[in-house]
Amino acid sequence: MRLSGNFLPAVLLASALALGLTQRAVAGEQAYEPLSASVQAALHAAVSDRAAPETGFPSADEKSNWLAEMSQRLDRRMTDHAARLEFLKTVYYEAKRAGLDPQLVLGVIQVESGFHKYAVSRSGARGFMQVMPFWVKLIGQKNNNLFHLRTNLRYGCTILRHYLDIEHGDIYRALGRYNGSLGQPEYPNMVRGAWENQWNWRPRVMQSLR
Repeated sequence: MRLSGNFLPAVLLASALALGLTQRAVAGEQAYEPLSASVQAALHAAVSDRAAPETGFPSADEKSNWLAEMSQRLDRRMTDHAARLEFLKTVYYEAKRAGLDPQLVLGVIQVESGFHKYAVSRSGARGFMQVMPFWVKLIGQKNNNLFHLRTNLRYGCTILRHYLDIEHGDIYRALGRYNGSLGQPEYPNMVRGAWENQWNWRPRVMQSLR
């Protein structure tokens, strides 16, 4: 997964972080775009699979370490321990299922909703990943509830993966599409800042090789 050169240089990004830009929620406003029948069918299948979110970790140790580290970082935003672990397990599962970095998804959620499950934007985007309701009609089922944890994350990760595929792995442009601000730097750079400064993590075995 490649990073585009359109992201802000590190010194400017640090200045933005110092101003607290990554701490405020920025609602997603994905634009409706007609999809081919094959793409629509593929996305429908992607959001319909309801496998239990307990797999995906490469080992029991990595599962324990990742959950412990992310739980500690998230505890001020989500104070209920059991709910926090359920949330993190689901983020990890849905992100990996879509071929995404779970820490990137946490960065998206931080910027989009500030980790508020029932967040609603002025344009009607809903939940943790601020999914627009038109996606339910387009690729889901009418009874899908975008405030449901797994449903929201399943849609959000599937949509972001779709945009990454359209943009051939260019995260900057994919994030712009996700937020409905393609070509504008603020949103992609806020997500990158949250991703790298709040949620960046590597397994200990990899860290020890440095």
